[in-house]
Amino acid sequence: MFNAEQQSRIIEMAWEDRTPYEAIEQLYGLKYPQLVVFMREHISKGSFKVWRKRHVGRTTKHLKLRDPSIMRSHCKTQYKHR
Repeated sequence: MFNAEQQSRIIEMAWEDRTPYEAIEQLYGLKYPQLVVFMREHISKGSFKVWRKRHVGRTTKHLKLRDPSIMRSHCKTQYKHR
C-alpha cells in the first residue's frame, strides 16, 4: 500500500510529539486505529510498546485536545537532508 519512503515518513510523524494524528490521516488516509495497526506491523514489538506508552493520552497528538497556543512548526534540524 505504501512505499518504503512513505512508511518511513508515517513512522517518523507518529513518533513526533507535535505532529497530530489528524495530519497523518490527512496525508496518508490512516485513522488513529489504522495507524496503531500500521505501527504494530512496521516497528519492532519493543518499539511499539514504547510508542504506545509514550503517546497514549498525549494532548499534543490530538488537535481537539491540543492547547490552541501550540503552533505547528518544526526546528531546522527536524528533517533529514536528502
